[in-house]
Amino acid sequence: MIGSGELRRGTTLEIDGSLYQVVEVNHIKTKKSAVYRTKLRDLRAGHITERTFNAGEKVAPARVERRQMQYLYGQDDLHTFMNTETYDQVAVEARVIARELPYLKEGAIVQLLLFGDEPLALELPAAVELTITESDPGIRGDTATGATKPATMETGLVVQVPLFINPGDRVKVSTESGHYLERIQSA
Repeated sequence: MIGSGELRRGTTLEIDGSLYQVVEVNHIKTKKSAVYRTKLRDLRAGHITERTFNAGEKVAPARVERRQMQYLYGQDDLHTFMNTETYDQVAVEARVIARELPYLKEGAIVQLLLFGDEPLALELPAAVELTITESDPGIRGDTATGATKPATMETGLVVQVPLFINPGDRVKVSTESGHYLERIQSA
């Protein structure tokens, strides 16, 4: 058991037979006591729920395992990942990783959350490097205005990028917000 004061973003809990991952924790002090307001993502159903824990309340942590996996390919509604140490392959349904799919490209190394043998969620790095496949061509001198244009990445993700970015450029994209971060200079 862990105390409510030990709750952190990413902690996985087992509450009433369901598995939840802490998305957000806020410590609130009142005149009488302190409480922890949390946003929890149900790892099986995918919805977000809010729950308040009193200070000192005990919660059961879920025994989930994080494994480093390599994304191999997607076929129909299944996506295959390979354990980088044992070379075992795991098939994950698209609904489980729907939010992360636009950031995945073949060969990417990610963390897969498993409860026993059941895949629950996918943890991506903070940012991924993607190549632009479609975009209006950049115009020389379009660097000072801060204006943006839509660009389609190799995975199908559409991101707003500065006007000077061209098709074929590699860019870094935040996996949390889906925003353009920077252009990757080619070596």
